[in-house]
Amino acid sequence: MSLILSKIIEVLSWLAVPVGLVCLVDDWLLRPARRARAGGVPPAKPAVITFCYRALPILLVAVVLWILATQRVNFSLVLVIITAVSGLIWLVDALLLAPRRRRAAEAPGADGSARIEPTTVDYARSFFPVALAVLLLRAFVIEPFRIPSDSMMPTLLDGDFIVVDKFAYGLRLPVIHTKILDTGEPHRGDVMVFRPPLHPSQDWIKRVVGLPGDHVVVRDDRITINGQAVPFKVTGTYDDGCYQNMEIATEHLGMHIHHALLCPVPLEETSDPLPTCARADTHGYICGGTPPPDALPLLEQKVVDMTVPPGEYMVMGDNRDNSDDSRVWGFVPEKDLVGKAEFIWFNWDIARKGGPIWGRIGKEIH
Repeated sequence: MSLILSKIIEVLSWLAVPVGLVCLVDDWLLRPARRARAGGVPPAKPAVITFCYRALPILLVAVVLWILATQRVNFSLVLVIITAVSGLIWLVDALLLAPRRRRAAEAPGADGSARIEPTTVDYARSFFPVALAVLLLRAFVIEPFRIPSDSMMPTLLDGDFIVVDKFAYGLRLPVIHTKILDTGEPHRGDVMVFRPPLHPSQDWIKRVVGLPGDHVVVRDDRITINGQAVPFKVTGTYDDGCYQNMEIATEHLGMHIHHALLCPVPLEETSDPLPTCARADTHGYICGGTPPPDALPLLEQKVVDMTVPPGEYMVMGDNRDNSDDSRVWGFVPEKDLVGKAEFIWFNWDIARKGGPIWGRIGKEIH
């Protein structure tokens, strides 16, 4: 049912474009013409136009839901488009249409209706400063981000909404990401949002392990940097129904003390969800025991020996055996940095807890 609902929302989102254009043309051109023919008396709208006006708010809500639900939408680009369109509408009206309305209203025999401003212009004048302020805030200062996977467990859970400090690693222009001001650089242990080289249109989140020039060795989930072993101590077990028999450890990486999730033997993904796992979007993960013949190893327990090139960073997930990170695809160039994760501002995961996990709200990210 959720798949059907998501498809309906996507279709409604695309319908917002033609319906919005119909309303725009009517608001600017057709409605004033109807009013002029009716001698200034507000005429009845055609049934099709009335339907479009009533449907447009529903379609716009669908657009917002689609943007929030999909990972494929570039929200910065959406904000740029909204800002540009609302600003253009306001500018065109101020330069061309508003003077024409004033002249028509001042003509002999004209009534006050000639001065009536199109509704879309009123909306554009209201939306433009708000959209511009949000665009600048999101591009240069902070950005909300939703955790989309388990790769940073137990530090971050799928369903956490976090705030990312974009000022930490330099100010960059939206969409094209060109740095215009150097304000800082990543530190070892930072939880960092970035654009992965293989998927430059997406935002991923991992922990910074290696800085430019570092020699990093990863063996059995333990990290050694420039010949010094990173303090790492297994402190207990972890089992949430979806992950079974895992080990949880405390790690001191740079100035950060955080938890890591690991399996001392190759972690196995079950071919079917575990009965104890309430989340429909994930399989079960079993550590130890005798895996079934069709089990899939997620990340081979191999030794990783890498030297980080200049201007690039090595990143890893805290869920050491279920993370697609630098051990698989390499390093993150400095130009693809987005910002530093600071704290969790909300949590929402129906499958995990039936709603928000209130204790995670306001939690600082270490």
